[in-house]
Amino acid sequence: MGMSAFYGERDEEQSVATLKRALELGVDFFDTADVYGMGHNEELVGRVLKPIRGQVIIATKYANTWNEKGERTGISNDPRYIKQACDRSLQRLGINVIDLYYMHRRDPQVPVAESVGAMKELVEAGKVRFLGLSEVSVQTLREAHAIHPIAAVQTEYSLFTRDVETEILPACRELGVGFVPYSPLGRGILTSGLRDLNQLSPHDWRRNSPRFQPENFSRNVEIIKQLDAVAQEKGCTTTQLALAWVLAAGDDVVPIPGTKKVKYLEENVGALKVHLTPEECRRLRELVPPGAVAGERYAEEGMAAVNR
Repeated sequence: MGMSAFYGERDEEQSVATLKRALELGVDFFDTADVYGMGHNEELVGRVLKPIRGQVIIATKYANTWNEKGERTGISNDPRYIKQACDRSLQRLGINVIDLYYMHRRDPQVPVAESVGAMKELVEAGKVRFLGLSEVSVQTLREAHAIHPIAAVQTEYSLFTRDVETEILPACRELGVGFVPYSPLGRGILTSGLRDLNQLSPHDWRRNSPRFQPENFSRNVEIIKQLDAVAQEKGCTTTQLALAWVLAAGDDVVPIPGTKKVKYLEENVGALKVHLTPEECRRLRELVPPGAVAGERYAEEGMAAVNR
């Protein structure tokens, strides 16, 4: 996502180098969406992965709509739109079939039977292999899964965002649905390098995020300092500690940390070498208990679009 939107200016050469390095390191699961850069990210990912298409899993999403000016206009789960969006994604990615196709956000005005029914038809047409949902409620997951097996649910999850532990993650496990945490590094705050808001580009979306407002950010950095100390004891970076904690949640949990730079990619992959004991995981949970983080993960409009 960050290669095309939300986190400052694009750097095509740097992004291509990062994607190619990911392949060298054995990364084989790539997550994008049509709304990331209004189609730009799908084109970028498709171009780089085309030579080794059969060796990777490509996931993308539909639902966020935008106009000709590149301005986001809302959410659509209309069956006709879903099919059009899928065809456009296939074209931008330059592939014949999408491995995992997500409903990015749910529009409660459209019955699940209609939207997931349309997604099911895409599977039957051979345009999509597996279906996913993002930021949905347990009720929506159950309704959708009854219409067609759901392979994965993607929702924000990290040491800083733990609400999924109450309902959605247990429901996924009950139904045999994989769980894909996005922003497992809290949009960068759970890394070793972000300690000053001045490090963010003037056009960085996080400048409008509640958790990155000056007072909240300062409080959250104090929590990170405690994690820094644990990471030092463990002999890893804070970034790797935070990712290792998510990875330790189970084999059915596949986090998707995003980055635009090779050095951060390599640091992220290094988390695979950090093994946390159950006691260490418990200690980290206690250092960042639910409610300790200052600020919501989205502003009011964004929060209204999750857990639907």
